Amino acid sequence: MTVITSLQNPRVKQVVKLRDRRERERERCLLVEGQAELELALASGVRPQTVFVCPELFAPAPDRDLPARLQQAGTEVIEVTRPVFEKMAYREGPDGWLAVVPSLQRRLSDLTLSSCPLLLVAEAVEKPGNLGALLRSADAAGVEGVIVCDPGTDVGNPNVIRSSKGTLFSVPVVEASSAETLAWLRQHQIMVAAATPQATLVYTQADWRGPVAVVVGTEKEGLSPLWLEAADVAVRIPMLGRVNSLNVATAATLLIYEAVRQRMAPAPADN
Repeated sequence: MTVITSLQNPRVKQVVKLRDRRERERERCLLVEGQAELELALASGVRPQTVFVCPELFAPAPDRDLPARLQQAGTEVIEVTRPVFEKMAYREGPDGWLAVVPSLQRRLSDLTLSSCPLLLVAEAVEKPGNLGALLRSADAAGVEGVIVCDPGTDVGNPNVIRSSKGTLFSVPVVEASSAETLAWLRQHQIMVAAATPQATLVYTQADWRGPVAVVVGTEKEGLSPLWLEAADVAVRIPMLGRVNSLNVATAATLLIYEAVRQRMAPAPADN
């Protein structure tokens, strides 16, 4: 196994460059830090190009067979010293695992839909932490796909991967324009449910049992006129305090879990 000890090593400098969006897009790769995140990526079929390991930082009970398994699968595994790893790491308290993986290249046409899909559409999300939290909720609720429209942050941002706990790889995620996404939803006859404080219908009163896309916007601006005008139904979450909006990830979680609740409810008995 190759061992890197120099902070000036070109491989180390290249990993640091991958924090920049333009460099990630040029190289068509992402950074995945953390053993749990790497394991989830592997379980989702992702095959890393390179994995950097620092045994000195490993958790008390690491999977010490993982480097060998990665090498057998054709992944380059490189051991680095602690100072080198800490230079490459992008989160506090690194655990000694950092992978370079191919970027996700999904299109709307790549999404596999059931007969009654539940989708989440997020328009113009700006903060990586919010996008990561949206993905965690989508994974937990069994959402079939997350469509990120006109985002302010790229899906491959390392902080999206970190805050999503790796669920970026377990939930099908697509980046597309709002116009393209709306046309695709219409083509597949999927109801557009827009979340907006101006709606009169409370979200628990809507029928979420059919094919539906939950659409949420930014906390400051909300959804664009395109979505508000095209929505089949507009819903609101009751606000009883002085703040007129919830965190976008919190709002999306309430909506998609209401859909899950309705779908899991037993069918009414025939009279």
